[in-house]
Parts: sequence; C-alpha cells; structure tokens
Amino acid sequence: MLLPDDLRQRLATEIERLRPHAAVAWVAPANLHVTLKFLGQIDEARAPAVADALRSASARHRAFDLALRGLGAFPSPTRPRVLWAGLEDDAGALAALADAIDACCGELGFPRETRPFAAHVTLGRVREPTRRPQLGEALARPVDFGRVAVARVSLMRSELSPRGARYSELAASPLAVQ
Repeated sequence: MLLPDDLRQRLATEIERLRPHAAVAWVAPANLHVTLKFLGQIDEARAPAVADALRSASARHRAFDLALRGLGAFPSPTRPRVLWAGLEDDAGALAALADAIDACCGELGFPRETRPFAAHVTLGRVREPTRRPQLGEALARPVDFGRVAVARVSLMRSELSPRGARYSELAASPLAVQ
C-alpha cells in the first residue's frame, strides 16, 4: 500500500530525529509503504495471475481510513532489529485485507503467513542489533503522523541495488467504494 506524500514527509522528519540514536539502514522517504504480503522473487509470467487475484480479493473489501501513530521496534524497543511507525487498525479492516491477500496468494502456491499480521510502516533496519536504551527512549515519544485513506492496493516490484531498493507498481487494485 503506497502512502501519500505528506505522510511520507512526516515519517522522513521522524527518521531524521531518530538517526543519531543507532546505525540503521533507513528506508528512503519515497520508498515508505505498507507491505500486506511479501511474495519474494516471482517469475514475470506469474505477475498477471497475481494481479488478477489481488483485484479479486481487493474488490471484496471496502475502502477505509487508518491512523498512522506511534513508533516501535521488532522484536522490542530495547533490542531493535526493525524500526517502525504504527498503523491503528481498530476495526481490523487492514488485517482482514492482508488475510484475504494472503489467502488468494496461497491459492497461487505462495506460502501462507505463519505470524499474525502486524500493521506497520518499516522505517529502517538496525545494522548491529545490540541493546540500545537511548533508541528505546526515543521511540517511546508519542507521535501522531495523521490519517491515511486506504482506497487501493498495489502489486509492487522491488529491485535491489547498492543505492537501495527501487520500487515500481506492476498493478493497482481498487477497494470497493464505501
């Protein structure tokens, strides 16, 4: 799911505030997004079938809004590996959409997720995972980035390079109108 420019800019400002607290491979602001299902490397010939399945799954879900609020880390703020901004999914709409996408991809032979869906935007990956109390304190600061309207999902391709990932949209699928 792509984020609007204003939210990506607010997240970029927060990344700059966090930057001094740890050696982190930060996500470039243009690449900040929400992953609903990671497919890994797939053959180009399979992309149309995945796009069709994504359109079918998306059409059964209504558009909705989410709050982008709070910071955290996986597995924990004191021993972080991945730093994230949280998405509040109180109604469970994003989790239901992620589950539907996981199911339709499962029907195409992609492995099903074994962990529960955790709604977040990855901000960066810690290069050397060690105990970082100052980073944990910096993540504890309350922050509200705003709301995001979820009206479509995208099938994305990521191409890794020494300068970071480049993303391109292969297909977009609208959600049902509210």
